[in-house]
Amino acid sequence: MPPSIASSFGQVPTMPPSILYYNPRCSKCRQALDLLRSRGVEPQIVEYLAHPPTADELAALVAKLGFADARQLMRQGEPAYRDLGLAAPKLTQSALIAALAATPELFERPVLVHGDRAVVGRPPERVLEIL
Repeated sequence: MPPSIASSFGQVPTMPPSILYYNPRCSKCRQALDLLRSRGVEPQIVEYLAHPPTADELAALVAKLGFADARQLMRQGEPAYRDLGLAAPKLTQSALIAALAATPELFERPVLVHGDRAVVGRPPERVLEIL
């Protein structure tokens, strides 16, 4: 078989890398990771409390999620959300993202990024939607 033909056989398409924003103390995160692993997906795990995403990374994440408002990536029931006044309508998206970068405990989790798409794993089965 000519090399040009042989080289096209047996090539497995590469999957885009998966990143799971994860908190090991969160049962939903652990469930999402178990679901991924049961499907043969071993994501890069980012423990966002120990390694918080930057404001630029969060802005990109909000875009990949398709959210119109950064508040959709926030745990709005957390005391810090109320204490920081993040429900105020006058806040810009940049201000919200900066607050989220500075207060990672507000980050809604788990979040799976797969290629140019992302999903919040609530319920955990949602992470399978973008594979």
